[in-house]
Amino acid sequence: MAPTTPPRLCAALRAAARSPLWRTVLVLVLLVAGLGGWWLSAGRSPGYPRGETRFATGVPRGVYDRYGQLLQTHVARSMPGVRLRLDNTQGSVDNLQRVAGGQDQFAIATADAVADYQGPGKDRLRAIARLYDDYLQLIVPASSPVNHTADLRGLRVDMGLPQSGVNLVTRRLLIAAGLDPEHDVKPSNLGIGEAADELRRGNLDAFFWSGGLPTSALTDLSDHLRIKVVPLGDLAEQLHKAEGGGTDAYRAATMPKGTYPNAEPRDAVATVAVPNLLITRDDVDPALVQGMTQAVIDSRDQIGAQVHAAQLVDLRTAVYTDPLPLHEGAMRYYRSVKP
Repeated sequence: MAPTTPPRLCAALRAAARSPLWRTVLVLVLLVAGLGGWWLSAGRSPGYPRGETRFATGVPRGVYDRYGQLLQTHVARSMPGVRLRLDNTQGSVDNLQRVAGGQDQFAIATADAVADYQGPGKDRLRAIARLYDDYLQLIVPASSPVNHTADLRGLRVDMGLPQSGVNLVTRRLLIAAGLDPEHDVKPSNLGIGEAADELRRGNLDAFFWSGGLPTSALTDLSDHLRIKVVPLGDLAEQLHKAEGGGTDAYRAATMPKGTYPNAEPRDAVATVAVPNLLITRDDVDPALVQGMTQAVIDSRDQIGAQVHAAQLVDLRTAVYTDPLPLHEGAMRYYRSVKP
């Protein structure tokens, strides 16, 4: 049985409770407790601004788009209060313009598009991380006589959306192969999903794509149409001589055997690769950028399970973001994890 409070003590407590001084003390105690709780809560605050922040991705069904969707999910868990809004765009050139102009805070862009960009706000662009490489891919039906880029003369060729990195590098590839992009082919400007659909319908002879491996739109296409990936490796050196070229972003690369199981050839394909950079602007809050940098590194395995190219995101290479300097927030993160 619980002990009872003596009557005299009960009477004393009731009298104290009616005292103005007691009420004042009680209010002060509650106020201090409340301030203490606020202080503890503030101490746990991540320091970054909460609310909506915008991320420019790319065309639907492209690798940028899928990467953005998966990063959005990770950020929602790892950065409470930050809502990452994804904006579909034409691609790298469009993304650079949007970030430089303040429409988006974050975006992905290829290193060659960054080097080529001369628009307003160029000096305000900053890098967060080097992500993965895009591989240049020239896709034709398996029965096509096209075996080299120069064989495209006179054919219907999709060159990618006007403000995409695909369009930029396609023009350089055609010039490197001795073709005039405006007159020696019949050009069109479509996104990857539309280009794949048009090739399947027979309305295109070929299309170029620059993306991480594998690209789901091409995997889906190869399930419905026998396709061939035309080698581009012979143009790696010439890219530096093409009009508007001169960037060191390009490197000779090899698409692994079986990238697209139902495509020809069955063996590895020589091509050209260009790095992707996660970019921002110099006035974006450093704490927000630091959190985003950590989210990109921490989500590698989770995102890489669905976007295989993301498996190549690496802490050791992420800091190599030429031609852009790192944002202060990104530098803070890399310093914090440096051994």
